[in-house]
Amino acid sequence: MSPEQRLEGLVLRSSPLGESDRLLTLLSAGEGLTRLAAPGARKPKSSLAGAVPLAVLSLQVGGRSGLRRVRQLQVLRNFSALAERLETLSAAQGLAELALQLVPTDQAVEGVLDDLLLQLGRLELVVKERQGALEALAIAVQGAVHLLALGGYALPLASCARSGEPLDPPIGNWEWRCSLLPAEGFVIGPVVGAQLVLNASELALLQRLLRPALPRRRDGELMGPEPVWLRLLQLQELWSREHLGRSARSWRLLRQCFGDGASS
Repeated sequence: MSPEQRLEGLVLRSSPLGESDRLLTLLSAGEGLTRLAAPGARKPKSSLAGAVPLAVLSLQVGGRSGLRRVRQLQVLRNFSALAERLETLSAAQGLAELALQLVPTDQAVEGVLDDLLLQLGRLELVVKERQGALEALAIAVQGAVHLLALGGYALPLASCARSGEPLDPPIGNWEWRCSLLPAEGFVIGPVVGAQLVLNASELALLQRLLRPALPRRRDGELMGPEPVWLRLLQLQELWSREHLGRSARSWRLLRQCFGDGASS
């Protein structure tokens, strides 16, 4: 590796380092997660003061081994507007936390950065266009579903984990049920000990989240009411806790935006 290098990526995390430095965790398309020291970045007039979470930076870094240091930076984009609303900020922080869990250090995971930037851009529109809070919740849920799939922990939405039958929810049949067993997957029918049970409409909505766009009705409104989206948020939390060891802490804050502070 050369002593001087250019890096471009999204700052997922920033923490104090020493008296005035910052320790950055950068997500880049080429290197995955990279930890960098930003000398003096906590000083008000520092040229590196733009090294903050949810900023897209172009960096010149130096150092042959150990913790590399930021020499120069250019802010390409800053998602600071997300802090104007608690639901958009907590949704963005939750997605950033999930990316930190899914992407290895110094190992790229194709598509994660692009998808994360897409979801952050959508959250930014929620703020700028004064969209409803439910939009932020739906973006968070879909973003989590996408990141889990890209990171190798996709929700197994194609077939029953026990019978192998296709998971083809019969819309309109209100008696049909599908159970989530995080250690196995989805099982058709109500199962004793299941941590979450979905009806046909809820499973169909979850399956549609694998597509690029959010599911909407003809009038442009989101499919699914708020309680269903909160259940889907809980579902991906359960899946993450089982397969990644924990779920993002920011999801609890997002729940509180909707009067639902219960832990999953």
